[in-house]
Amino acid sequence: MKKTVVALATDYIFLIPAQWTLNMHVQHARTGKTYSYLFSQPSRMPVYPGWVGADHTDDLQYVFGKPFSTPLGYWPKYRRLSRAMIAYWTNFARTGDPNTGYSEVPVNWPAYTTDGGYYLEINSDLNKNSVKQNLRSRYVTYWNTVYQNLPVVANASQTLELLWS
Repeated sequence: MKKTVVALATDYIFLIPAQWTLNMHVQHARTGKTYSYLFSQPSRMPVYPGWVGADHTDDLQYVFGKPFSTPLGYWPKYRRLSRAMIAYWTNFARTGDPNTGYSEVPVNWPAYTTDGGYYLEINSDLNKNSVKQNLRSRYVTYWNTVYQNLPVVANASQTLELLWS
């Protein structure tokens, strides 16, 4: 039940706004391409149960090379992950394409398109199977169509307040 609640909140707070932003950028960008990713390396925080997976901002330690600055706290797989993320981000900053630049990347990261919905699932097992499509599309469809068409409840904030008190 907890996992379902976390997935529901994560979709509503992060996935749906990210999808809207991706689609808006694809539709309105004149030159740049759009790239999407899902960071799925399980959190290293010992207080989380194993089913939690990655937490918000867990990717930043890898983008900024923490596994290299504090090597005793990270296994070699975390340094490989960090090296790959640094390569993607620096290539993108230099060229607008995470695959092209001075840094070699482990797998080609395709640009996001509204019809293909490509994204790269980033974790310590990066390989050709990490390229995926249509992240949680059933749930995205629910939030963007079914949920949007539900009737509006008057005084919804008061109703929620009563439910939580």
